[in-house]
Amino acid sequence: MARQMTEESDTTTSFAQRLLAWFDLSGRHDLPWQQGKTAYRVWLSEIMLQQTQVQTVIPYFERFIQSFPTIQDLACASEDEVLHLWTGLGYYARARNLHRTAQRVTQDLDGHFPRTVEALEELPGIGRSTAGAIASLAMGIRAPILDGNVKRVIARHDAVAGWPGSAKTLAELWRLSEKYTPFERVDDYTQGVMDLGATVCTRQSPGCTACPLRATCRAFQRDEQAHYPGRKPRKTLPERQTCFLILQRPDGAVLLEKRPSPGIWGGLWCFPETATPERTPATLEPLLPNGQQPLQALDSIQHSFSHYRLTILPFVMAIGQPTEVVAEVDSVRWIRPGSDVAVGLPAPVSQILDTLLQQQ
Repeated sequence: MARQMTEESDTTTSFAQRLLAWFDLSGRHDLPWQQGKTAYRVWLSEIMLQQTQVQTVIPYFERFIQSFPTIQDLACASEDEVLHLWTGLGYYARARNLHRTAQRVTQDLDGHFPRTVEALEELPGIGRSTAGAIASLAMGIRAPILDGNVKRVIARHDAVAGWPGSAKTLAELWRLSEKYTPFERVDDYTQGVMDLGATVCTRQSPGCTACPLRATCRAFQRDEQAHYPGRKPRKTLPERQTCFLILQRPDGAVLLEKRPSPGIWGGLWCFPETATPERTPATLEPLLPNGQQPLQALDSIQHSFSHYRLTILPFVMAIGQPTEVVAEVDSVRWIRPGSDVAVGLPAPVSQILDTLLQQQ
């Protein structure tokens, strides 16, 4: 038993030491959130990096920091301002949670993030892995992480079978992540293991010859890199359809409504939806001229969510200059295509606005 414990300890030390040596020479050291590192900058980057590539995140991060240099600035911003800067990054619940956390940290915690993983997890939008990343990268606290890149590195190194989303496989990956996380240089180790997965141990065509862990990697030894991690069981996504009713004034402006915060595109501005173009929402009736007006059909748009695929049928209805407000709708706005409006827009809405601008 003592010998076994010694061998496991040696393996753990070797894993971390080899990874840190690689990180010193080949890791990423010039990412924007690594410069003038603070808990705020690390947290902001980690939320943005959830299910999003580094190169995609960098310009968004830089715009956020320019607009909101401190967490107090972010907390004081309006939800529309936050969602506007987030537009195009997707998974908008992240932005809403980002705003809520900034307000909570500012109002309840005197502007300071808590210094334990458990307390960090209590903040909106922060799960176990994100909490571990904030603790280790910003505070030097030993805490394992398990983002997509790290799952892939560990699953291959230890030949952990199964889809990482299953409870059994996930528990084993967390056990190993805890085992391999060192007690020193935890910030460099955490960045290094993420970098290794992002740049060397990639999903397709991993660069095993450049990997510092290949000597003990079971997947490499068996030439089974493609087998790990296990794939998610295939599931046919349901298909849904909706119509966007685009009311357009003579000056080209179109009507947008702010969607309620819960649900898809919560807090974003969108065209009114209807099951069919002939069924006009009652709240819009005061704006419509007498009699059915001709509709201009735009090209349909396919948009995929994590749990279904949506077909959007956009229809443009030209109306006169409205003299009445929209009944029973508080959050409405007329927007001219091409104008710089500081609100959050779903990708299909931005696409339609671009189409309307080209038609002018």
